[in-house]
Amino acid sequence: MLAVLIAILMVISIICGAITGNLNNVSAAALDSCTKAVDLTIYLAGSMALWGGIMRIADKSGITKAAGKIISPIAKKILPGIEKNPEAHKAVIMNIAANLFGLGNAATPLGITAAKELSKDKSPLRKRNLAVFVVLNTASIQLLPTTVAALRLSHGAANPFDITPAILLSSLISVAAGLITAYALCLPKNNKI
Repeated sequence: MLAVLIAILMVISIICGAITGNLNNVSAAALDSCTKAVDLTIYLAGSMALWGGIMRIADKSGITKAAGKIISPIAKKILPGIEKNPEAHKAVIMNIAANLFGLGNAATPLGITAAKELSKDKSPLRKRNLAVFVVLNTASIQLLPTTVAALRLSHGAANPFDITPAILLSSLISVAAGLITAYALCLPKNNKI
């Protein structure tokens, strides 16, 4: 669907450029945008490699296990019964930790693994736990918004992390709203939580 929308926008741009006599400007803007997109992708790849490497070091050194011990009791309260599935439990904890540090791209494979493992659960809380996890993953609380900071730095921001309080507040509000909705709409069949 997105490819169709982009194709339609491109055709409209070309037609408008031809009608107004600005076809050269349209083609120049397209080429310039392609160059900027490649530059931004390389810039972000470096940032992601750095923070992904730091997460790997944190995992090997036991820092993520320590963070997991802090996050685990909260995860057990929010996702009851998760400790019965060690693979799901580990993936959920690692996903939450990666999202806390603003590493959404590093969190994605962990989120997919966690969702697959949670969907295998046979408990009556399976659907709700999966919905709650999707909320936690999507509206994640970010203590350190590294990807956004890298984007801001690439566009010349003097202090790329100065938006951290606003991001923390908005992510707390979105997680709270999502959790309330997930708990309200995904009750188990016997209505016991």
